[in-house]
Amino acid sequence: MKTFLTILITAILTAAAGWFFFLRGDPTTESAAAKRDPLFYQSAMHPWVKSDQPGRCTICGMELTPVYPGEKGFDATGGDNVIALTQSQIQVLHVQTVKADIRPLTRSLHVAGMIDDDASRHRVLSAYVDGRIEKLHVNFVGAEVAAGEPLAEIYSAPLLQAEREYRQLSGDFRRNTALRLRQMGLTAEQIAALESKPTDTMTSPILAPIGGTVVAQKVFEGQTVKAGDPLFEIADFSTMWFQFEIYEQDLQFLAPGQKVAIKTQALPGQTFEGKITFIDPNFDDMTRSTKVRVELPNPLVNGRRALLHKLYAEAVVEIDAPPVLTVPRSAVIQTGPEAVVYLDRGDGAYERTPVTLGRRGDEFLEVLIGLSPGDPVVTNGNLLMDGQAEMNRTFMVADVPPAPDAAPADAPPAHPLTDEQQKVVAEFLAIADSMAVALAADDLAAFNNASEPAMAKTAALAEALAKHPDLKQSLETLVGTSHFHGFPDLKAARAAFLKFSTAAEAVAQKLRAVPGTPEFQVWECPMVDEAVTGAPARGRWLQLGGRPGRNPYFGKEMLECGKEIKSNAPAK
Repeated sequence: MKTFLTILITAILTAAAGWFFFLRGDPTTESAAAKRDPLFYQSAMHPWVKSDQPGRCTICGMELTPVYPGEKGFDATGGDNVIALTQSQIQVLHVQTVKADIRPLTRSLHVAGMIDDDASRHRVLSAYVDGRIEKLHVNFVGAEVAAGEPLAEIYSAPLLQAEREYRQLSGDFRRNTALRLRQMGLTAEQIAALESKPTDTMTSPILAPIGGTVVAQKVFEGQTVKAGDPLFEIADFSTMWFQFEIYEQDLQFLAPGQKVAIKTQALPGQTFEGKITFIDPNFDDMTRSTKVRVELPNPLVNGRRALLHKLYAEAVVEIDAPPVLTVPRSAVIQTGPEAVVYLDRGDGAYERTPVTLGRRGDEFLEVLIGLSPGDPVVTNGNLLMDGQAEMNRTFMVADVPPAPDAAPADAPPAHPLTDEQQKVVAEFLAIADSMAVALAADDLAAFNNASEPAMAKTAALAEALAKHPDLKQSLETLVGTSHFHGFPDLKAARAAFLKFSTAAEAVAQKLRAVPGTPEFQVWECPMVDEAVTGAPARGRWLQLGGRPGRNPYFGKEMLECGKEIKSNAPAK
């Protein structure tokens, strides 16, 4: 009975709920239906491309993404430096990020060289007197000898006569004869033993000066020698020198005392450890390298030294630098002089950020300028992002509307500059360059001095180019920014220089296509607003000489912050 009542009540409640939802409608369905009416459609790759109708991006052809009420959409405020990706695109690209962090910079320097003997323990034994080698105690190369061990017996009439005189004399005469015997090659011990030497012995022993291995034998039994002739060559192989060449860019990582792990194919599976003891201060002019010496012990194995003389070997120098700000090597994209990373700004936005690199480790790179600890950098997928960013910059430059005084696209080419015009332009560019150089050096006095003729040179430029098409408005603006006077500090000087450079760059860019224009460079700083109050983020300056850019807005604080602009795209 209870079971029947339970089933009946459940059926009634189910029917009532169904009727209720039929009358009210399903709120989930109603919300979903409302949500399917997008506010607009937007390109994920080119966020500035929007439409109120479905379609494809007019730049890349990618299908536009609907943006519904309550959604943020893709942020286009970053311009050509920001790439916006959908969640599905992030998954397809396998985008991964790692935070920039302060950590020790470890690097393994792989080198190759030769194992040599200790030059301070290498001796050439020569004959002290004329004579004849009567007997060899060591008659093969490779023999191990101890210091003081007999190597050969020599018959020498002058030496025998001096020995007899020593035994017969006394006092000062004997001491003088002993000195003469030392000069003839006898050791102090040999001289002291002359009293007990048999008088009928016709030879004298030649002793090893050091213990080691005989690496050369120059005489044989019965051979007549003269004073100075080489007899034997002995090397002490108990300590070996591993010497390798190091290039100047890697020299900063080396210092005496560093451990080196050495391997050679002659002894597979074995590693010998030594320490750097010497770095040659003399560089080879041709290879721009120098020699580094590592001392390592050479153990005896089965009666012979493990490491043989003149073996080729490879080594690894383990280098640990103090903790510095680093990012993984895969996070940095470097093509040419500029290195960039992509920062994860959240909501699928990734910003292209130039960085200045320092030392390079095995897995990480030191970052000097451009990042702070904790910044999330992209380590995977950044190459595709950079390709898209390059497309963005190309299309955005193409979409820039022409300046008010720009010539129509179908206008005939401008007339070449005359010799006088070329001279005036060159003098103007030199003034702009000298002011930039002074500010880059943080030299206020030099800037005030360099800016004195700016007004006169600018006026001369405006006069010389007055009849040149398309420059009237730009020249008027430039003349208005050239009123320089002595500035009390660098901050005020840089603010005035920014206005002047902005106007000067507008004129110079239009002159780039005019035949006869002197060569110059345009450089851009991406963060001028941090140096000049109220300035836009980017600012440019003119520079001569084909030299690397030197930032006039930050000076020595961030001297190398900037990139060269080779197109006619205006600063944003």
